[in-house]
Amino acid sequence: MTRESSQRRTVITGLGVVSPLGSTVDSFWDGIVNGRSGAVTIDRFDTTDFKTKFACQVQGFELPTDEPRKFRHLDPFSQYALIAGLQAAESSGLDVSQENTHRLGVITGSGIGGLTTIEANYQSFIDRGARRISPFMIPMMMINAASGHIAIHLGYQGPNYTTSSACASSQHAFGSAIDQIRKGICDAVLVGGTEATITPLGIGGFNSLKALSTRNDDPTRASRPFSESRDGFVMGEGAAMFLFEELEHAQKRGANIMAEVCGFGMTDDSGHITAPLPEGDMAIVAMQNACADGGVPLDAIDYINAHGTSTKLNDVMETKAIRALFGDHANNLMVSSTKSQIGHLLGASGAVELAAVVLGLHHGVVPPTINYDDPDPECDLDYVPNEARESKIDYALSNSFGFGGHNASLCVGRFK
Repeated sequence: MTRESSQRRTVITGLGVVSPLGSTVDSFWDGIVNGRSGAVTIDRFDTTDFKTKFACQVQGFELPTDEPRKFRHLDPFSQYALIAGLQAAESSGLDVSQENTHRLGVITGSGIGGLTTIEANYQSFIDRGARRISPFMIPMMMINAASGHIAIHLGYQGPNYTTSSACASSQHAFGSAIDQIRKGICDAVLVGGTEATITPLGIGGFNSLKALSTRNDDPTRASRPFSESRDGFVMGEGAAMFLFEELEHAQKRGANIMAEVCGFGMTDDSGHITAPLPEGDMAIVAMQNACADGGVPLDAIDYINAHGTSTKLNDVMETKAIRALFGDHANNLMVSSTKSQIGHLLGASGAVELAAVVLGLHHGVVPPTINYDDPDPECDLDYVPNEARESKIDYALSNSFGFGGHNASLCVGRFK
C-alpha cells in the first residue's frame, strides 16, 4: 500500500540513544535483538531500607572529555538528552546556517526532570542551611533544561520547549513536532524524551505506590509483561532523540530516511489518576486516531510496540483495547513490550521504545517480549515471546499510557 497525503510529510533522518542496553544506537539495538535485560542491582545509593533494590541503569554512558565544563552543571536527565541529541544530529548530517537556524526546533519530553539535583540540594539545605543551596539548582532541575542545552550546543533557534505528561511525555513531544512541521513552522525538529529517576526518592516513591517489582533475587527476569506472575515494573532511565524532518527538505539534501512518521493520536481517560480504564476505551480511540491521522488502514498495521508495563492493570487493559479496535486482525498482529528489556523509563519510555520500532522497521526485525514463560490467560495476543523475530514491518504503532489518564499512540511506517 502506498500512502497519499496532501500534508507536509514527516520522516526520521537521525537517531541517538542512551539506554540500559548501551549508550549508542548500535549497542542498544544489539541488546534488543539478542534479548538482553538491562536490569542490575542498584549501585548508586544504599538500598538496605528499600523494597526494590534493582533497576535498569544506563550502561556505557560517557561524557565528552574535551568540554567537561559544559556538562558539569547538568542534571543526568539533561546529560542523557544532550548526548542522544548530539548523536541524532550527527547521524542526520543536517547542516545549520544563518538561513535555516530559526526553522530548526527542539522538543523534549520528560515526566519528572532533574530529580537528582532536587534531592542533592534539599539534603544540602537540611544539613547546612539555605546558603548551601547551589546557584545552579534551578537551571539544573527545570524540566525544560534538556531542550535548552541541546539548542545551545547545536544552534537550533526555532521552537523549543518540553512536554510533560508522565509516561506519555515523549509521545506528546512527537505529536508536537509533527504539528510544527505540518504547519510549516519548522523544516526539522530534534525531538525525543529523557528521564533519570533511579534515585532514593524515585525508587522509594514508586515503592510506596506499590508499582515496582520486588523480585530482588532475579532482577533480569523481573520485568515480565503479559505474564501471569508479573508483580510490577522495573525502573529504567535514559534518553532517545530523533530528527523529524519534512520529506521534501530531507530529499533535497539527500538525507538517509529511516522511517516515516505517519500519524499521531491522543486522548485522556478522565477516570483515575493512576489506574487506566479497565476496557481501554480511550486507549482504543488514541490508536484509532493515530492510524486515521496517517491515512493508514487498521489492517495495514503489522506490529504494535505496547506500553506493556508488566503491571496487573495495564497489560490486560492494553490487550483488551487492541482486540476491541482491531477485531479479527488482532490475531495477525505482532505485539511486544520493550520494557521487558529496558524497564520503564517513565517520560522517556515512548522515545527509547520508538528507537526499537524504527530500527525494527529498518532491519526487518521485531523486538521480543523477554521473560514470557507463564502467559496470563487474559493476555492472548502474539507477544513475540523471548526471541526477536525476523519479519517485514510496513506499519507499526507505538503506545504510551501515563498517570493522569494520558493515552498516546504514534503510527510509523517504512518510507516508500
